[in-house]
Amino acid sequence: MQSVIKNAKKYHFLIQQLVTRDIRLKYRRSYMGYIWTLLEPLLTMIVLCFVFSQLKGKSDRLFPLYVLTGKLIYSFFSGATKSAMKAIQTNSAMLRKVNVPKVIYPLTTIFSNFIFFLLSLIVLVGVAVALQAPVSLMALFSIVPILLIFFMSTGIGLILATLEVFFRDMQYLWNVALTLIMYTCAIFYDVSLVIKHGYGWVLRLNPVYMVILLFRQSIIPSSVEPFAWQTLGITAAFSFALFFVGIYVFQKNQDKFIFYV
Repeated sequence: MQSVIKNAKKYHFLIQQLVTRDIRLKYRRSYMGYIWTLLEPLLTMIVLCFVFSQLKGKSDRLFPLYVLTGKLIYSFFSGATKSAMKAIQTNSAMLRKVNVPKVIYPLTTIFSNFIFFLLSLIVLVGVAVALQAPVSLMALFSIVPILLIFFMSTGIGLILATLEVFFRDMQYLWNVALTLIMYTCAIFYDVSLVIKHGYGWVLRLNPVYMVILLFRQSIIPSSVEPFAWQTLGITAAFSFALFFVGIYVFQKNQDKFIFYV
């Protein structure tokens, strides 16, 4: 952990340049450019609300906010882990020529995804204002699940980046896993429907859903059950555990990367 922090400080300029490169490349050939950072979650929310409003009930005026909170968290997790997984392979030419800590490559892709995620929160604020959602001090607590999903995504991303070097089929397996994770995140359906039929335990096995639950409880306190501090403790412990495991696995195997890229 100390070496990662030390390298981040030492190579902060390189990290900044790589993050800037990733941000510029994402919408390089699109006409609307960075505006898609705001439009994509908004348009997706509109589509999901139109299709699935019957599941939660059209009378719930905060349903778009319910969908958007889940969509933003999941999208960051999915994008960050997928880009981190491919980071070593994508930068293989640079890795052979430039002697810098290899952990920089997956970290920069996660940072760039995190920047896009933070920008997309503008849409969340706008939707909340448009829907006249109730405001409470719990909204300030939303920073906690945001940090938890960052550490969780970083840990998983570093593990996937390591596995992808030695096992190229990992990206296809992870795409399947992300589909399963998405459907157990309760992004567009009411959690009470699942709990009612006795399958609530399936959702609780998904750590991403637990972060979404905490995020929703801070943004929409009345939309779910009262805030569960035990859920916060378990989710935080799991997120930080994944973070440290990811760093350990990556550093343990990084010297072998050069033989496989």
